[in-house]
Amino acid sequence: MRADRSAGFTLLEALIAFAILALALTALLQGTLGGLRSTQAAGRTEEALARARSRLAALEAGPIRAGDQRGDDGGGFAWRTRIVPAESAGGRTLFAVSVSIAWRDGATPREVRLETQRLGAAP
Repeated sequence: MRADRSAGFTLLEALIAFAILALALTALLQGTLGGLRSTQAAGRTEEALARARSRLAALEAGPIRAGDQRGDDGGGFAWRTRIVPAESAGGRTLFAVSVSIAWRDGATPREVRLETQRLGAAP
């Protein structure tokens, strides 16, 4: 009696099909994880930008003075404000204002910086 070879798959064919499926699923999973990491990085950048805008708004609320300040916002974010006199005329000074928020994304350091100019009294 002879076995009918056309009735099903051989073990080798099944193993090859399984290997191809495993490779395809691995590639799909890597793509999905890459997208999730990118989404998380974008969220952290957006949060840092909101913190920088908030710091800048706080600086605009009161009188402006030249100087450097640093601090930690919590949540892994560190901030720095830098105010430097840029130009003076007629008892008024134009100040260069910089606010930066720094954080680490895994092993990679990241930073968001906002810069503007503000008119104030001469120092």
